[in-house]
Amino acid sequence: MAEILDGKAVAAEVRAEVAEGVAQLKEHGVPVRLDVVLVGEDPASVTYVSSKERDSAEVGIASRVHRFPEDVLQEQLAALVGQLNRDPAVSGFFIQLPLPVGLDAVPLISRIDPAKDVDGLSPMSAGRLAVGLPSLLPCTPHGIIRLLKAHGVELAGAEAVVVGRSNLVGKPLAQLLLREDATVTVCHSRTRDLPSVTRRADVLLVAAGQREMVGVEHVKQGAAVVDVGIHRREEGGLVGDVRFEEVEPIVGWISPVPGGVGPMTRAMLLHNALRAARTTAEAALR
Repeated sequence: MAEILDGKAVAAEVRAEVAEGVAQLKEHGVPVRLDVVLVGEDPASVTYVSSKERDSAEVGIASRVHRFPEDVLQEQLAALVGQLNRDPAVSGFFIQLPLPVGLDAVPLISRIDPAKDVDGLSPMSAGRLAVGLPSLLPCTPHGIIRLLKAHGVELAGAEAVVVGRSNLVGKPLAQLLLREDATVTVCHSRTRDLPSVTRRADVLLVAAGQREMVGVEHVKQGAAVVDVGIHRREEGGLVGDVRFEEVEPIVGWISPVPGGVGPMTRAMLLHNALRAARTTAEAALR
């Protein structure tokens, strides 16, 4: 029987740490504010942003949502990014993705000041991560590392296999695992004989975006399995990229869907907002 990688419990610990840090900054006259740029009325995005507002309020972080219709011009969004970069009241901000058709997220994200890039997704932030310089880390990969450490999963010297090579999760996750002295393999849609590769993994991290693609034939007994996927079933409920009921009996640790990686992603965004505010405050005192 596997130990469950309980994202809800670990995320609660992170939120408590953030709330304490926010309160300490406020005692020194430094408020923390997290802004969001939301374009259109995509239901998933609206729900996600609402949850961010609630999360922020719970830990004492002020939040502001900049809402735009789907027909907003690229230039208007670019101007807002510049404004938020310059506004000393804004600790950090992010652009809710995906953007509607006709808008290009890449140049907008590229304009975000790395010191305020709480998603950790700008090219500058990615470059700093790649070469080992201090930066705000992408929330999902950072949350996964925190989740594994909280449950005592040894990463140093472990063979880690990441399934998925996205800029959002797969690539930065591989970088963070390397920082933890894991030996890392990244798999993708062109990987030959995927099960033979994933069965080597002491730590298997699945972020392929394909519903229940990983089963018992992909995992080594006793491994730690992190499921980053989330998919809605036609009959109701959520599932991940891993066939949980099939894999859980033979592995050492496994993250559930929901309740695993998702809560950690949300918590690490708050962590980044606090870290951004602290960095700004420290720079002002130099």
